[in-house]
Amino acid sequence: MNDVRRLACLRIVLVIVGLIALFGLYPLMRFWPSGWAWEAGHEGLSEYALMIVGIYATLGVFLLNASREPLRHLSLIWFTVWSSIVHGAIMAVQSFGGDGHREHLAHLLGDVPALFIVAAALAAFTPRGAAARRLSSGSRDAQPE
Repeated sequence: MNDVRRLACLRIVLVIVGLIALFGLYPLMRFWPSGWAWEAGHEGLSEYALMIVGIYATLGVFLLNASREPLRHLSLIWFTVWSSIVHGAIMAVQSFGGDGHREHLAHLLGDVPALFIVAAALAAFTPRGAAARRLSSGSRDAQPE
């Protein structure tokens, strides 16, 4: 896959991930809480879950913005990659944890693989090194020097 096509795919992935983060997480937590919400509140989602929804909705807005000029937002993209890996790994370990966490094994079918898929998709299409420099210098995404 050439660099221009890879950048086009990255834009698409950023839009998809951004929209899911912005609009998809809350419904997933409501309708499949065992796979997406770590703990439930008395009347639906816990305060913790709502905080997570707010954080990811904010990330979604920034990823949508980054989709217009990805090369200007590489640090945000790589933050999303690595924070998704770390978040997914911690949740996977905690799913097997001791008291009170065994009921969270459903996360291994829900948000844990979703986080790893997001990380893999973004990492696969994000240009690195010479490719990033070449695209930056030869496209409308060029950064000011």
